[in-house]
Amino acid sequence: MGRGDLTDAEWARLRPFLPVSNGRCGRWRDHRQVIDGILHRVRTGVQWRDLPERFGPWKTVYERHRLWSADWTWERLLQQVQAGPDAVGEIDWDISVDSTVVRAHQHAANARTGPPPAPASKGGPAKAEHQDETPGRAFTAAWWRWCCRRGRGRSRGGFTSKIHLSADGRCRPLSLAITPGQRADCTQFKSVLEKIRVPRLGAGRPRKKPDSLAADKAYSNGLVHDYLRRRGVRHTIPEKTDSQAARLRKGSGGGRPPAFNQDRYKKRNTVERAINKLKHARAVATRYDKRGYVFLGTVTAAALVIWLRT
Repeated sequence: MGRGDLTDAEWARLRPFLPVSNGRCGRWRDHRQVIDGILHRVRTGVQWRDLPERFGPWKTVYERHRLWSADWTWERLLQQVQAGPDAVGEIDWDISVDSTVVRAHQHAANARTGPPPAPASKGGPAKAEHQDETPGRAFTAAWWRWCCRRGRGRSRGGFTSKIHLSADGRCRPLSLAITPGQRADCTQFKSVLEKIRVPRLGAGRPRKKPDSLAADKAYSNGLVHDYLRRRGVRHTIPEKTDSQAARLRKGSGGGRPPAFNQDRYKKRNTVERAINKLKHARAVATRYDKRGYVFLGTVTAAALVIWLRT
């Protein structure tokens, strides 16, 4: 066993949930060998072609990772591994939500040299519907959709991606989402929470609702508060200064200030520590994958390792 490979105990936890061959489309190459190759690349950030020979053909390792990223196999494996700790009460359901920006390496640039042609009226240029942070740089709606599909966007640091995640009270990621780097945190809040799905080992529906939630000011808006209120989730989110001033100007019509528990908010560092654990993997700290869904699979594989080794 090489450094970073799955131990026998980790393999025993993961093996029951892996796909099996249907006997009609050939056999899978040894899952353990290929997964060790994927995890080696996630940990080191090495190019696929430079994988050590002990992991087998690099194309096999890459294609397995790409296919499992496309059909959500990595996410299903993560959910199944979460089910065991949840059954014995080892998941702290006082969760926290946050995001982190990842710089896209030049190898993550798409082979296409420019955005696809934008829909335009005959004889005239396309109308710019979105304005980037770069002064004087306008992008069409088609360019915007093109970047969102790949999870790469332009921010102050150049081309970046943003990882949105929720983490339990023990610094382990529960759900993940990928967007372009300039996307606001609050826009993915609902998506991240609805991706939480921990199956039951016996009969029963998967658990989706946390006991409480903590988030920073980036998630302080009416839509987020209304969504949490509808779901009955207790939450601690600080109020923005301008929102507080607007509420006070309205007097009694501004309503009551949102509840805020200072002690509960101090535990929000768990999601920051979960981000640090994820970024120990070099292929997560810097994005090398061209396709957004492959990069999401890379981040999910890193989260799976955290669950297996915690």
